[in-house]
Amino acid sequence: MHKLRVYIDTSVIGGCFDEEFEQWSNKLFDEFADGKKIAVISDITLEELEKAPSKVRKVLESIPNHYKEIIFLNQEAIELSDNYISEGIVSNKALLDTRHIALATVNNVDILVSWNFKHIVNYNKIKLYNSVNLKNGYQIIEIRNTRDIIDENGTKNI
Repeated sequence: MHKLRVYIDTSVIGGCFDEEFEQWSNKLFDEFADGKKIAVISDITLEELEKAPSKVRKVLESIPNHYKEIIFLNQEAIELSDNYISEGIVSNKALLDTRHIALATVNNVDILVSWNFKHIVNYNKIKLYNSVNLKNGYQIIEIRNTRDIIDENGTKNI
């Protein structure tokens, strides 16, 4: 059985301690720990976590290593990310956000989850990211907020 490979950005991890998002972020991490889904984490996310409080950094420790996959920024992802910016989807200020999307895309994850509604989980921007993906020979990427993919009462939302 294929386990859903879920790319998580830093907002999902920090969401474990944010009153607005903690219910869903913590539930997703429970699903990772139980092996229901695979957490895909990039070196960018790990680097961003270095600046976070220790309790936030420790969240990833709750996931057994065999339910985690670490991916690394490479030239292919950099070029795709740069295409998102050159196409005017977002400005260079959102470079790291585009890196997350590009990494998830080139690594064929099943879905990217985030609580970043400005640059990532934004319906109009998702359409534009996927337009660039298709133009460059990649598949479309599913982008959702964490609440949309948690397993409520044993039934999969996605």
